[in-house]
Amino acid sequence: MKPFKFKQFEIQQLKNVFRVGTDGVLLGSLVNVDNASQVLEVGTGTGLISLMLAQRNTSARFLGIDINEEAVNLTQFNFNNSPFHLRLKNNHQDFKNFESDEKFDLIVSNPPYFEASDSEKDKLARQTVELNFLQLISKSSKLLSENGILSVIIPSEAGNDFTKIALDNQLFLIRKVNIKGIENSKVKRLILEFSLTKKEVEESEFVIEKSPRQYSDQYLELTKEFHVFKEVRNH
Repeated sequence: MKPFKFKQFEIQQLKNVFRVGTDGVLLGSLVNVDNASQVLEVGTGTGLISLMLAQRNTSARFLGIDINEEAVNLTQFNFNNSPFHLRLKNNHQDFKNFESDEKFDLIVSNPPYFEASDSEKDKLARQTVELNFLQLISKSSKLLSENGILSVIIPSEAGNDFTKIALDNQLFLIRKVNIKGIENSKVKRLILEFSLTKKEVEESEFVIEKSPRQYSDQYLELTKEFHVFKEVRNH
């Protein structure tokens, strides 16, 4: 598979590892990473999100974990070949069994969200086979620092369930980004951020495309430090 080239790093991809997609790019661009010094990514895949966050926060240190050994090896390759490699670590690890003496200022995940099915395609990466919302939330609540944040991107229809499970685990919703694929369409994704401290919820809307195959000004501005956009020439 072709590598995916960003301005400051390159992502090698493999057929059996969930590939670079808009959800990951949005999470890597929108998550609140400014005040984090220790970051944990659950389910690294290619390593995209950690690499984007490492570019945005030039001092934070990152630990990525994934249950898929092939993904771990791929992420390690992508980490090693990035300008941020000294701040990036990656382990082959099941998050359900993950233990750490240190707390994290940010836990970030693009979690599996299709219910289990007979399909083998992207099974570990995209189905709630190995890690469900409750497991992700309950474990994260124990690993966050006092002012730490759990940040995820999920389908809009899963938002209420995720938020309720978080509340049951003493995690309060503090930020919600409603993501539309195209203007005047329904919200299709949510970026949700949770904290151990209750605060007023900051809510915003984000539109990916202004018309089919035409990125919105909002998306172009958000990702301008990452994406290499080809110029459109009139012939």
